[in-house]
Amino acid sequence: MQTDQFWGAHAAGRMFRSKMTSNLVHEKIPCEPTLRPMKNPVFETNSDRVCNRMTRRLFLRATLAGGASLLACRAASLFAAAAGSDDSSFSIGGDLPVNRLGFGAMRLTGEGIWGWPPDRENALKVLRRAVELGANLIDTADAYGPETDELLIAEALYPYPKGLVIATKGGNTRPGPNQWVPDGRPEYLKQCIDKSLKRLKLERIDLYQLHRVDPKVPMEDSLGALKEAQSAGKIRHIGLSEVSPEQVESARKIVPIVTVQNRYNITDRKWDNTLTYCEKEQIGFMPWAPVGGARRMTSAALEKVAKDHSITIYQLGLAWLLHRSPVMLPIPGTSSLAHLDENMAARKIQLTAEEWKTIDALAS
Repeated sequence: MQTDQFWGAHAAGRMFRSKMTSNLVHEKIPCEPTLRPMKNPVFETNSDRVCNRMTRRLFLRATLAGGASLLACRAASLFAAAAGSDDSSFSIGGDLPVNRLGFGAMRLTGEGIWGWPPDRENALKVLRRAVELGANLIDTADAYGPETDELLIAEALYPYPKGLVIATKGGNTRPGPNQWVPDGRPEYLKQCIDKSLKRLKLERIDLYQLHRVDPKVPMEDSLGALKEAQSAGKIRHIGLSEVSPEQVESARKIVPIVTVQNRYNITDRKWDNTLTYCEKEQIGFMPWAPVGGARRMTSAALEKVAKDHSITIYQLGLAWLLHRSPVMLPIPGTSSLAHLDENMAARKIQLTAEEWKTIDALAS
């Protein structure tokens, strides 16, 4: 099933279930699933026939409506099948199982991570396609846009398929395009959480991450606000971003930490020590810029290895991350459907232990 058909069916089924009547085939049709007599004049052909049995025309209309509902069920099944097709999974916080290759939604915004995307419909298609391909972990932040990224996710995917984990962040403000200023004040973070809940149309955020540790605010104060929101049922789990092992250790004395999101890829291993800590403590490690981000990955040696295996260097980089650690949760982002398909195909790349050893030596 194509993406547009998939989500069109999903929407049609949702409309059928939520309303007592529908405008399918430009006529009102009943949502009553059984063939009971109907007294509403809208459906009558003649009183005798309606009282005793369903007319041929009514049967056809009801069948069309039932088909829409069936398509919606098939859409849900497709998601479940896609989500379960990759045996490489990780359980965030012990109760949120996700496929390890997720999707980062930051690149769906305008230039400079600012404003709406130039092609909004394409952005919606990319989000839907990511889920269709089995990405059941989507990462975003209130600062992406700002705000527009969360709104796009809700527009594309709400009501969310069962098992989809949306991770968002707060604590970074946006004075302008490509500008980032941390704000870890408790009162600000509480406001951020409430607004993200509203934009994402959620009653509870599965994973809320402190986007940056604000050097002007004690980390215990910032995390105190998140802990309060967690106690109130507004967020389920808490994560950190761009932190050292020592900072994670300190944070865990205040509140349980289930994920860490640091810059990391095959050619940029600054946070190896944090990854090692996460492995030891079974904390999910979400590498941002997993294929280099704006700087991109450049390595003649790795380019040759990728070419020899008929893949791109970016696919090689993603496959390496999945190979690197069982707690690794890459979230590559793109605004291109073609690149999305390439990224998601990386989880199927299989190399020998000797080949990975050679790649590690080349990359280091």
